[in-house]
Amino acid sequence: MRRRQFLALASGAPLSGCGFHPVYMPTASGQAGVAQRELAAIQVDLIPDRPGQLLRQALQQRFEGAGDSVARRYELSVGFYIAGEGIAVNPNSIATRIRQTGNANWTLVAQDPGRTRLTSGYARAVDGYNLFDAQYFAADLESEAITKRLADALADQITLQLATWFRKRAAPSS
Repeated sequence: MRRRQFLALASGAPLSGCGFHPVYMPTASGQAGVAQRELAAIQVDLIPDRPGQLLRQALQQRFEGAGDSVARRYELSVGFYIAGEGIAVNPNSIATRIRQTGNANWTLVAQDPGRTRLTSGYARAVDGYNLFDAQYFAADLESEAITKRLADALADQITLQLATWFRKRAAPSS
């Protein structure tokens, strides 16, 4: 056991010298860190259509990590769309593989009287599925599953981008 502890400490030593700090690092008292507290203060605006609802739900799940009792101080607006294209095309011009690309442009705004724009960003995720003859129901199910996976991947990217921004903003300048 001592060898494992030594190896764990030795592997982390080079990272501490370069200024690495975990994004979701808790405070010294064990409370939620800056990123978690600030993410919990974000209200996600409505995103139209079913894929937008899935993305909004995924974002809300990630932001609520520090609890529900946090006052909302920010609004996150997200423009989200999915583009699809056939990438495996038979000689008869029928696509047998579909690639879907989810794109999200987001903007974080403070809930102050001036509605100050704090930061913005972009997230992109790609996934795909195969189409088989006479299996339309399976293709619909796979398309729905891909939409959910794209929403989850985009929510992860947006959450990490926002957490990094909050962490940098809270860090003392050197």
